[in-house]
Amino acid sequence: YLFIEEKEKEKQCRGVINWWQVATGKPECVVPFADLTSEIQRGKLTVFRCVVLCSAPLGLGWAGLGMAIAAAAVVVPLGLLFFASGLLVNLIQAICYVVVRPVSKSLYRRINRVVAELLWLELVWLIDWWAGVKVQIFTDHETFRLMGKEHALVISNHRSDIDWLVGWVSAQRSGCLGSTLAVMKKSSKFLPVIGWSMWFSEYLFLERSWAKDESTLKSGIQRLSDFPLPFWLALFVEGTRFTQAKLLAAQEYATSTGLPVPRNVLIPRTKGFVSAVSHMRSFVPAIYDVTVAIPKSSPAPTMLRLFKGQPSVVHVHIKRHLMKELPDTDEAVAQWCRDIFVAKDALLDKHMAEGTFSDQELQDTGRPIKSLLVVISWACLVVAGSVKFLQWSSLLSSWKGVAFSAFGLAVVTALMQILIQFSQSERSNPAKIVPAKSKNKGS
Repeated sequence: YLFIEEKEKEKQCRGVINWWQVATGKPECVVPFADLTSEIQRGKLTVFRCVVLCSAPLGLGWAGLGMAIAAAAVVVPLGLLFFASGLLVNLIQAICYVVVRPVSKSLYRRINRVVAELLWLELVWLIDWWAGVKVQIFTDHETFRLMGKEHALVISNHRSDIDWLVGWVSAQRSGCLGSTLAVMKKSSKFLPVIGWSMWFSEYLFLERSWAKDESTLKSGIQRLSDFPLPFWLALFVEGTRFTQAKLLAAQEYATSTGLPVPRNVLIPRTKGFVSAVSHMRSFVPAIYDVTVAIPKSSPAPTMLRLFKGQPSVVHVHIKRHLMKELPDTDEAVAQWCRDIFVAKDALLDKHMAEGTFSDQELQDTGRPIKSLLVVISWACLVVAGSVKFLQWSSLLSSWKGVAFSAFGLAVVTALMQILIQFSQSERSNPAKIVPAKSKNKGS
């Protein structure tokens, strides 16, 4: 692990490390850090210096270059399929938003659920069929029966880079993928294709400033009160993805304030949760307490590993709580949330020791073929459309056309790199740890 104080240095160092990880496919990175920071301080960090720093101690050479080319050979075709089909989905969503929504919001939501699912199933396919990641759900039979049949507020630890995808897989198994929503950081909605689709699907985007976000969260939740289909609203109350550096900061804060010292989770930020509960009590019957864990024997899944077809195992523990059983006051609800994360911490300790969630039953979710059929259909449509377009335009018959095609491939490669980097926990913003008690209610 690299613990870096100054943010600008962290960004530049991370750029070098990302380059190494993409080139070799290795999650670890050994960099002579003193040399790197000294170059940054002198403003002399160059591409040549990056190559020397990474290749000298670890021997990148032609083998690493070959691995980088192999990774690109996988990522680019998948990226072309995803962005081509995604832009078509975005177009349909935009047309429905302008034409259908003003007439009937309920009908728009029903159409959008089907359309959005056609895009998101491609990412479910990436987990299920391409990488072969096993998402195993541990819960009781009654909860499993109700999943996808009722509105639910979902709170979860934020352990891996693809927790949101794990949530989509769980929702797809429950039949509510197209109506699964989440509270996301504002920058997410600017992600090409996937962020735009989330915006059309009424995801809630926050700026991580409570002064601005309080009204946004309130109005967004109130709009869901007449949602015509069972939905899940996911809220990561830790406020950021888990890393060792953030855990150390949380432990220091807990020690200084007398709170239980976390070992496997971060200290929850309860303002958003309290606000969500207060505005959802009247129409959402349940809270799903979700705990995500990676067995010791399995490598942590990342977007890069998924694109390279490398398998992992993810365990998902789900406990259902009735909304009506939560306390009435804001401070009591905030304490309930903190208690849930103390229990979650202990549950993760037990999982680490046993390698499973022994207190709940492993449910048989199988591997539905729907995502595979959707991807095959999209692939046939995109390939057929591309062939027709090339025949009509004679794009590859001139140097200008070849250059334009190469530019398009470069754009797709860059967009895929942005998606991969955006998902990385090391690049997520640090959580602002606030006191457990505040003058404001529900803080």
